[in-house]
Amino acid sequence: MDTLNAKLRTTGFITFFISGICATSTGVVVSLLQDQLGFAFGMTGTLLSMMTIGNLLAGFVVTFLTVRIGMKAGTLILTAGYAVGYLLMSATGWIPLLMLSFLLVGFGKGSAINTCTILVSNNSANRTRGMNTLHSSFAFGAFLCPFLISLAAARSGRLPMVLLGALGAVMWLLFAMSSMSDGGTKKSKTDWSFLKSGKFWLLVALLFCQNGTEISVTGWMVTYFKENGILSGALSAYTLTIIWLATLLLRMIYAFVLPIKRVERAMIRMSIGCFVFYFALMQVYSQWPAILLLFAFAASMAGLNPTAISCAGRMTSVASMGILLPAASSGAVVMPYVIGIVADAAGIQAGMFTLMVPCVGQLIFSMILSKVFGTAEA
Repeated sequence: MDTLNAKLRTTGFITFFISGICATSTGVVVSLLQDQLGFAFGMTGTLLSMMTIGNLLAGFVVTFLTVRIGMKAGTLILTAGYAVGYLLMSATGWIPLLMLSFLLVGFGKGSAINTCTILVSNNSANRTRGMNTLHSSFAFGAFLCPFLISLAAARSGRLPMVLLGALGAVMWLLFAMSSMSDGGTKKSKTDWSFLKSGKFWLLVALLFCQNGTEISVTGWMVTYFKENGILSGALSAYTLTIIWLATLLLRMIYAFVLPIKRVERAMIRMSIGCFVFYFALMQVYSQWPAILLLFAFAASMAGLNPTAISCAGRMTSVASMGILLPAASSGAVVMPYVIGIVADAAGIQAGMFTLMVPCVGQLIFSMILSKVFGTAEA
């Protein structure tokens, strides 16, 4: 059984690493497409939101498919979205098909998050360490993303999408060859008791704000830096490298060097850091201060998502993650769209400043969790 647990964890780590490349690439890809096709900020926000809508829907759909045909079969159907979406993206510049492509990529992302979370959380002795290690795998893939995209884009404007489609196919094959089981989900009655838990819904609210902030920063910061001349040209693509380097380093530190002991208190400290450093980032317009503040912001954000998910504890299941993750991801649907609308009306600076709202929300919900449920150990 221990060997099986280790194999399932390893499958989760490797596939989430690939998902880190494929999911994070959308911020750079949409910037490339905007340069090639010349669409407005509003369309950029719409495409990013389409991906997140797919991500949101995937969580609900995978729960239904798991009950009907099993966890593995449901995962294989939805994670095909990475390969199909990016390959379709490489073949067309027609906006309706691009919207469909981003939607399919969202399906792949949402299914991968749900499946990898269950594989690692349910097969780890220490959930907080397991989740931070899992999200470190994602962060490592996200860190490599700009380098891979830049190398591919130097040869052809469409090659990055082809490369990402191929990586999506590799991830699909790894799931297909895994020893993932259905865990009796096709026969046993689904436990919905978590829906009565106040803690569960506070985690949803916290992660709603966190997802909205993180996806908006990774999706919009490249464009924001380019528009303000903070990082220009090819250098702007490495904005994501700064974000994910900080994220990777901090998640590895939380997993192996300074493990989190009191999760609610840790989330309060992370939320304060996010608020302070993002506010400061919006006040600077020169290269090095912006880089340092972005690094500090990403470092503050790094452990918030995996630590919050680990708080679900025994509530972690296909059904609970099928509600928690997509409901939380709706924040990542709303915020990129809001930024696009505000940016078209009042400029990119005003659009990006709207992210102060979910930054405050993270802090409020972290404090409520700590006050109501105490400071639980990891």
